Amino acid sequence: MPKKAEQGADTAGLLAYLFGPGDRDEHTDPHIVAAWDPALPCPARTPDRMTLSGLALLLDAPVDALRGPRPVEHVWHVSVRNAPTDRTLTDAEWATVAAEMVAVAGIAPHGDEHGCRWVAVRHAPDHIHIVATLARQDGRHPRIRGDIVRMHTAARGFETAWGLSPMSPLDETARRAPATGEKEKAARRGLSEPARETLQRTVRQAAALATDDTDFLNRLRDAGLRVREHHDENGAVDGYTVALPGDRADHGSRPVWFSGRTLAYDLSLPRIRERYEPALTPADITRAHPHLRSCGPAGACRTHRGCG
Repeated sequence: MPKKAEQGADTAGLLAYLFGPGDRDEHTDPHIVAAWDPALPCPARTPDRMTLSGLALLLDAPVDALRGPRPVEHVWHVSVRNAPTDRTLTDAEWATVAAEMVAVAGIAPHGDEHGCRWVAVRHAPDHIHIVATLARQDGRHPRIRGDIVRMHTAARGFETAWGLSPMSPLDETARRAPATGEKEKAARRGLSEPARETLQRTVRQAAALATDDTDFLNRLRDAGLRVREHHDENGAVDGYTVALPGDRADHGSRPVWFSGRTLAYDLSLPRIRERYEPALTPADITRAHPHLRSCGPAGACRTHRGCG
């Protein structure tokens, strides 16, 4: 399934992340599987021929050469992932996927020698990242409106041709499954499950028993989790992150933090509050806003803000 990330302005920074260890040390064997130039050296496999900074300069060159206005956010970034139950695709198969995705997206149409420059990076068995810069090599801007829809259509074709699991609509109540890299990291550490799954279960148990924010956060700490609160400009708690003791990244230099929403859509603080903050009834609203008794049917009042 293709997933488009937010556009950015830092080609070198994105490449450093994709070829690095990842936020949770989940990246393994990062390497290029395809690019606008089939002979492009890989910074990870042949560092004597290509560096990350050199690759960033090559990708950015058409943008830097623009004579007219250049895009404020010129970095186009998409990840393409197959289902955990699918077989592991080869580098050659992912290269085919990448070339088709940039073609249908309008980044580099098939047979167009002047398309945008792009690379496809693989650092896990189940997905690739495609990075492109939004300036064609003939100095024109690419036409990418509707790119994600066209990429989804192309993905359906690969699923049918290769017998892969079909894409399904996003379930916003479902927990977020650990990525392949997280599972491999747990196996390396000798753990029975990835940290994400342990945190999901612990947070869900605390949320089910909590009576307010303080009780919820205390239950997380009592369960042995590391907890950080996020406060708004008035000092009120408006979010939280948790970490499992011993789960660290960047060669052990920092804990791996997960926000509630990162764990599961229903574990964000606003959604958890719905469990212990009763919803307002019509009587509650009337008591809080007495004028509503006489304002008539919905939408009829033009005097009191928020009526109707």
